[in-house]
Amino acid sequence: MSKLIDSFGRQMEYVRLAVTDRCNLRCQYCMPAHGIDIVPREELLTFKEMYRLIRVLTELGVKKVRLTGGEPFVRKDFVGFLEMLSYNDLLDAINITTNGALISHHIDKIESLKKVKNINLSIDSLQRDKFAKITRRDVFPEVYKTFETLEKSSLNLKLNVVVQSGFNTDEIVDFVRLTKDKNVAVRFIEEMPFNGKGQRDMQENWTFKKILNEIKTEFSVGEIQTEKSSTSRNYKIEGHLGSVGIIPAFTRTICGDCNRIRITSTGTFKNCLFDDGVFNLRDFIRNGASNDDLKELFLSLVKDKPENGFIAEANRKKGNVSESMSTIGG
Repeated sequence: MSKLIDSFGRQMEYVRLAVTDRCNLRCQYCMPAHGIDIVPREELLTFKEMYRLIRVLTELGVKKVRLTGGEPFVRKDFVGFLEMLSYNDLLDAINITTNGALISHHIDKIESLKKVKNINLSIDSLQRDKFAKITRRDVFPEVYKTFETLEKSSLNLKLNVVVQSGFNTDEIVDFVRLTKDKNVAVRFIEEMPFNGKGQRDMQENWTFKKILNEIKTEFSVGEIQTEKSSTSRNYKIEGHLGSVGIIPAFTRTICGDCNRIRITSTGTFKNCLFDDGVFNLRDFIRNGASNDDLKELFLSLVKDKPENGFIAEANRKKGNVSESMSTIGG
């Protein structure tokens, strides 16, 4: 069987698929207050088209899929799509990234789908007023209830915290404290310039090292050995049940072992978060492409994967990165 191997010898085994560009929140680092120009529904990939793309990719060696948005649970019958994907016998794991505001009454069903392994819950503050300021919506009680329910479930739970200068850096140690008695992985993410209008002005640049040093002001930290392709550097805090990770998303020190590709909700194939899209899969399949055509296409597209995010950004044809993360796919 042919494998998706790029020109640097890296094998692609993980695809991030955005199921929608729509979101019920308006996080300041993700999109403008008025939202983004969402695409007409007919321009979104259908669930059937998504299933087909994932099936072809798994036949080329992809083992895991992460479903993102926008907010995936905004899309009607998303849970039905999870069930559909679960029938793919070549998939090892289905992971989901969500803001948690709409998921609570689906958790029992999701737990019953054995291929759904990990839920990444985005929560950038533990304070209701600050959460509302960051997300521009007052839904903290629902999100925190989701956190508590997921923490007690059989699903592996990770909390995604975007570290935002001037907003939540004073809460870093509070998030670490959550790991003391809860089996949760808290992952701090460097802020990226993907809010739909370019990078916002920041008082300080909270890099990987700065975040780690902040954690060390209160805790004894030991690094955990993780798989090469991990997006985070992970740490254990002495005496804590859970763990802590830091994702150097903007400083991009994790590119060397990258095994990921992306597909946006409109079918744009991306080799890297920082590129501006390399091919429209939606139009290709709607124009009659066969599965063999898709395989040949994927094998050729992956050969052009850049060595790292800096090269991907430099090669952009549409100028500096200014798209919303909701458009790119979380």
